[in-house]
Amino acid sequence: MTLIGLDVGGTTMKAALAGGEGQVLASESRPTDRNDPVGGVLDFAAHLAARAASLGSPARAAGIALLGTVDEATGTAVHSANVGWRNVPMRRLARERLGIPVAIGHDVRTGGLAEAVLGAGRGAGDFVFVAIGTGIAAALVLNGAPYPGTVGWSGEIGHVVVRPGGEPCACGNRGCVETYASAASISRRHGEGVPAEEVIARAGRGEEKAGRVWSEALDCLADGLAVTTLLMDPGLVVVGGGLARAGDTLLAPLESRLADRLKFRDPPRVLRTRLDDQAAVKGATILAQRALDAG
Repeated sequence: MTLIGLDVGGTTMKAALAGGEGQVLASESRPTDRNDPVGGVLDFAAHLAARAASLGSPARAAGIALLGTVDEATGTAVHSANVGWRNVPMRRLARERLGIPVAIGHDVRTGGLAEAVLGAGRGAGDFVFVAIGTGIAAALVLNGAPYPGTVGWSGEIGHVVVRPGGEPCACGNRGCVETYASAASISRRHGEGVPAEEVIARAGRGEEKAGRVWSEALDCLADGLAVTTLLMDPGLVVVGGGLARAGDTLLAPLESRLADRLKFRDPPRVLRTRLDDQAAVKGATILAQRALDAG
């Protein structure tokens, strides 16, 4: 038995074929088709199904993690500014194309599911999985299951306003966490085309401008996580996304700043993801297994 797990990002789609015991039989990636994103997703899924058949183990179900606003209950890709789709019945289209059960999930919530089942959040119950990359979003995991919210907008920690009247955000507001603490924003605020990883490295070497940018990013991220902690009371924050590769350079000062903002209570632990950039792919295979079990 083979399951398809597919993670659709704004620039890249990552996928895996998993066996019944969860072992990875094959993995692939390809660029997201910005001209025909829906067709690109369906074509990649069909290619994966064909590859599974060529390996002698036809795909039995598929899980697809999507960016943007997602209604998991109806399997609808509600909206994504990055790829431009709106109200796409992705589950129905994928089921028609593949002829197997299909589950649809939000990319960050699907990553949070994988962390709950397989990763750093295993056994934690209630925790926050925050993905810090080009943007910032979180999965609010309650009793081991990501909470989607009423219309699929839960976990938008990147758009918590922490600097009122501050720098403009793509969401239309000003002073959002994402405007200061995402990898893209760290690079932009430093300037000179320096990527976020290098800004962090320069800050560690004592460069004044890099140090200011990095310190502000940590402060804003801690502000957003403090609000989330006070509302949700999680025991754990799991940090994923590209910026998590900074390791203790990110985690140690973030944990310290979070504690400073929660003086009357203990802060949650802050851990790095155990699944790296494969969290959403692994979560998508979990969704596929659940779709198969549900028939």
